[in-house]
Amino acid sequence: MCSIGVMLGSPDGGVLKKINELQAHRGPDGSNVWYDEKCGVAHNRLAIVDVEGSIQPIISDEGAVLVHNGEIYNQTQIKKENKSYNWKTKGDSESILALYSKYSKKSFELLNEVKTSSGILVSKGFNSENNPATRHNEWVSKLDGIWGFAIWDSKCNELILCRDPMGVKPLLRTMVGDSLLVASELKSFTAHPGYVPKFDYNALNLRLAYEYPLDRTTLIEGVNQVGAGVIETWSLDKLGRPVLTGISKYSKNTNELNQNWSPENKIPDLLNSFKSSLVDRLMSDVPLGIVLSGGLDSSLVAALARDAAREANKPIPECWTVADSEDNSDWLAAELVAKKFDLRHHQHIIEEKSFEKTLSKLVWHGEDLDVTVLFFQPLFEKMSKHVKVGLCGQGADELHAGYPRYKDLKKHSNLIKSRLQLIDYNINQDDLGLHAHWNSKHLVPEENFSSLQSTLDFEMERGQLTNFQLRLVDRHSMAHALEVRVPFLGKSHWNESKQIPFNWRLSKNASHGDEKLALRHAARLTGLPKSITDRPKLPAGKATTPSLFENFISEHKSYVEILMERYQNQSKLLSYQPELALGLGLFEVLFVENYQTNISNKTVDQILSRLV
Repeated sequence: MCSIGVMLGSPDGGVLKKINELQAHRGPDGSNVWYDEKCGVAHNRLAIVDVEGSIQPIISDEGAVLVHNGEIYNQTQIKKENKSYNWKTKGDSESILALYSKYSKKSFELLNEVKTSSGILVSKGFNSENNPATRHNEWVSKLDGIWGFAIWDSKCNELILCRDPMGVKPLLRTMVGDSLLVASELKSFTAHPGYVPKFDYNALNLRLAYEYPLDRTTLIEGVNQVGAGVIETWSLDKLGRPVLTGISKYSKNTNELNQNWSPENKIPDLLNSFKSSLVDRLMSDVPLGIVLSGGLDSSLVAALARDAAREANKPIPECWTVADSEDNSDWLAAELVAKKFDLRHHQHIIEEKSFEKTLSKLVWHGEDLDVTVLFFQPLFEKMSKHVKVGLCGQGADELHAGYPRYKDLKKHSNLIKSRLQLIDYNINQDDLGLHAHWNSKHLVPEENFSSLQSTLDFEMERGQLTNFQLRLVDRHSMAHALEVRVPFLGKSHWNESKQIPFNWRLSKNASHGDEKLALRHAARLTGLPKSITDRPKLPAGKATTPSLFENFISEHKSYVEILMERYQNQSKLLSYQPELALGLGLFEVLFVENYQTNISNKTVDQILSRLV
């Protein structure tokens, strides 16, 4: 796991080096910069596979240059099928280059009729059915893993950007002058002296309404995410300006029900598919651990860890848990699971003043308004002292319908509708499409949340998973140079999960804890205690640190009132979510007002006082 940076058009070695410095926490095991007259790349490495080798960028015999953040789990199969490729490393990243070298169609149509769309230059036909990016669909689809990668091929004058199907790994881009900047984290764009961040109020208002960023937005104007499951191709025109030549969505994450699905046959298959994903994610040459919250999802990881380790011929992972007290229900549940499966268990009580000490860093690394997931920072910090890789339960709720809001979709729909009536937003036609901020203008809660299927598809495609849950895990784990993997989002488990009938995800008795019904039945096959398999879903952040959270909000009530006045256009929403007012204030100082200097080591009071 690593960080990457790209500068297409007028590459500057100083800017690329600074991008690495701003993302150094993601990769302490090596840092490199490479550039020619047209394009440059930057890379920080967290060495996990082929620890001594696999230094990036990796350059093929044909001169293609790769930087990659992520893991390719089917690297062994790719190597067997591509023996003629001149392998230079023993790692997984080079399998991307091997497939590119073998399958990529190198013919390239010259740029023509360049125009501006959504703040970037695009060429004619960039989003047509047979645009240049579709040339890469076949070989990218052969990859099984997680990634944000960039390939610069000077012979084709082409830059390829790509993100994994679920969006586990981040990839962001922005234009600064006549340069395209690409990176793993938002903060890295401050490396360019011409970068001046401004709030994107459309994105901010809708993020507050839905509680997660939508589509490919960030909170900063002009900064886009490369979409999950998307390939972008870029080139330089005759004036040396970056132009988007093609864009393709090679993977779509929507449910495809199996009409012949039966619990007798498919629940064992569901469990086996998860175990297969877990085995894949034990691929490592360094120690691994388990993020054990005590909930159903992480407990299932722990329940299968011993068998998966035996199958993968790896050591049995140890477990880590944090909470605000030994009486916390998460703490007790995690303790029970670790004891049941005889797993070594590391437990840590979070300090009473943790919010005050670490909240600024939480927002700085999280790159959003989140302040309730305090436990992530101490948890990942403790783990990183012993292991380089973690396994967590993220993604299960989106696949298996685990969130409480799914139990009453009419209520949820009315809530979102009422919030939308309290904010201003205007999505322009020019800002629609895979290359732009938004998928569509169609934000109609009574339609988007009309059924469980429409809800799960909407949230999967428009941001709940990739922009919220996966962003949290990626940013906060990598803040401590810890790679956290998500076995629930493995290809084999997703293929099984998307077939499950909706009455086996959310039963008619859902009010009694029968959400994720099929997954709970699968978990019972592992020997997990009934108190775990039947345990209802709890909100992760507040459940882990309820007393610390409530005390912190109460102590900072005066700041909340000041911030409500400052953000008058958002105040009606923030009044119901006071913690987000604090998060918004911290975000503004760290990423907008004081973007050229990292002051995340300051206390909350020291930072927020700058807005008073």
